[in-house]
Amino acid sequence: MTFGLADVLVFVAFVAVVVTVGLLRSRHADDSGEDYFLAGRDLKWWLIGFSLIAANISTEQFVGMSGNAASNVGLAIASYEWMAAITLVVVAFAFLPYFLRAGIYTMPQFLEVRFNGAARTVMAVATLGIYLLLLGAVTYSGALTIRTLALDAGYAMGLFTPALVIGLIAMLYVAAGGLKAAVWADLIQGSALLLGGLLITYFVFQALGDASSATTVTDVATGAVESRDLVAGASSMERFLDLNRNRLNMFLPATDTVLPWTALLLGLWIPNFYYWGLNQYITQRTLGSESLAEGQRGIVFAAFMKLLLPLGIVIPGMIAFNLYADGMAADAGPDNASVLVQYVKANPETGFVAVDESPTEAEVADWDENRYLLAVYPDAAAIPQAARLSPNVIPVTRQLFESTAPAPYATFTSADLAFAHVNAGLSEEIAAFNAEQESVARGLGASTSSSTLIAYKYDTALARLLGGVLPQGVGVVGFILAALLGAVVSSLAAMLNAASTIFTIDLYQTYVRPAATQRELVRVGRACVFGFAAVAVLLAPQLGNPAVSNSIFTIIQEGQGFISPGILAVFAFGLAVKRAPRISGVAGLLTNIVAYGLLKVAVPEVQFLNRMAICFGLCVAVMTALTVAKPMKEPVVFESNAGIELTPSPGAKKAAYVIVALTVVLYLVFSPLGVAR
Repeated sequence: MTFGLADVLVFVAFVAVVVTVGLLRSRHADDSGEDYFLAGRDLKWWLIGFSLIAANISTEQFVGMSGNAASNVGLAIASYEWMAAITLVVVAFAFLPYFLRAGIYTMPQFLEVRFNGAARTVMAVATLGIYLLLLGAVTYSGALTIRTLALDAGYAMGLFTPALVIGLIAMLYVAAGGLKAAVWADLIQGSALLLGGLLITYFVFQALGDASSATTVTDVATGAVESRDLVAGASSMERFLDLNRNRLNMFLPATDTVLPWTALLLGLWIPNFYYWGLNQYITQRTLGSESLAEGQRGIVFAAFMKLLLPLGIVIPGMIAFNLYADGMAADAGPDNASVLVQYVKANPETGFVAVDESPTEAEVADWDENRYLLAVYPDAAAIPQAARLSPNVIPVTRQLFESTAPAPYATFTSADLAFAHVNAGLSEEIAAFNAEQESVARGLGASTSSSTLIAYKYDTALARLLGGVLPQGVGVVGFILAALLGAVVSSLAAMLNAASTIFTIDLYQTYVRPAATQRELVRVGRACVFGFAAVAVLLAPQLGNPAVSNSIFTIIQEGQGFISPGILAVFAFGLAVKRAPRISGVAGLLTNIVAYGLLKVAVPEVQFLNRMAICFGLCVAVMTALTVAKPMKEPVVFESNAGIELTPSPGAKKAAYVIVALTVVLYLVFSPLGVAR
């Protein structure tokens, strides 16, 4: 990839416009907490719609979702987008009227209205804990993309530097202008995201049409892959369908670890309803609506855009694996380096991993593709580019090689299904080695430790496309990179604003300074933005460890399971069952946190979305039991504290019916019996 003058100018101009617009729109943010945290409650539908999409779509999707699409999961990962369209419709007409009528600033605040202050505090603290993970994860995914592109261009770069740049940009305009600055910046960044996604899709199909060979997943259940010569003269769409037809299926086997079809029954609905209806950094945009009708129109507009987003994220991710599987295998090298050093030192007689001192570029190019080579160089500067780009050559520095020691009774596992097919010989030897280690450990009463090997770094799918399919030196790369940076910044800005709002309103004002002035609350909110931004920058590099996960998207979704089933159960039950006792709110929230953690430890083989469904059921059961045992004498009445118009929008409701129908059609088309088969 080359980054010419035109790309630099486009990139700098985009960033400057976003920051300038955000700062200009923040001129009255000091007036009150309502101005800073909720944009003065005067947001129009088009601002709400674009801001919802920009706050949601980040490199979590462009990196994580396209990475899942590159794997055996394929199109099925689009369920997070298409099911969200239905979820948004429900939120607009079932949840939003209650929230606007209550006149709340935060979602935990509503729990005090319905249940009690303890429920509000538990949700606020738990939400902030998860937001710390999300802040780091979003920043990491953006930093990973920048680092991968820099390596392709021949520049060695760690994760901290790009993470720092991302954090500083988001912090700058959010600290200055709060929600109003964020939503106006989102308008620009959301528009750029949609255009950027369509540009990537256009150019990736062109590249597929010009390719002579490609890699395809032959079995989505096992992750088996093969390289295939492409038929000359076939169109891009014909090639795409030939290579990926088995991955154009929204219903994966029940044994799939990412998105089994069983999760579509209930498990996936839980994070969807939590995210779009009860998640502060999303709902804060709707809480700032000028009226209920404007809020409903904005949400339905966002639902329509959710149906289009897989075109610019999921489909390109699938083609990225077709075209650049070898590159993704090479990208796995840094993650596998220390693991393979451990393995070689623990098993020096291995025939599948060799060690060589400073092999030349020619030696790297001629290396046996059926074995790994640990290429040991004096330092990072001495590593040739060919070694960084070879899927079977793992470059390591002398310092890393000498300082890495095998852990006592270490075993080695695979993080993705494809590993056993790509590295059959090594997989067999590792399995035998693991059995021996476990036997020795059992005999000594010791426990084994496990290190992770991966075949492909799927999360680099997007970076591979940017460096391989876009026209170079004419500004397109600069625009796409600016749009992607905007995606990261907008999501990070939304989280910073939400986290600062929850801390300031639900914790500081409630427990520290109940009599705080409006200007003091704004100052505390700004200080929180600085603090949370520092956490994001410092945490981001730690999430690059493959032992954590080979998909940042999975990290984010699974992490939210500690709060999303419980929060959804408590809100839904509290709204539907007006006599549920006030103590049931705290009981539901705590039940989920404990049950989700216990299930994760006791039965880790249960896929996390199915785990969410179990926890949701437990929370509802506990709240039902408490209601039967001690119902409230009088049903809860939600009094109106809002100063805005609460008349619903009939036009938005008609559009909502159309969106639900389109979503159902998409699932039928991309089902085992659909026309895509």
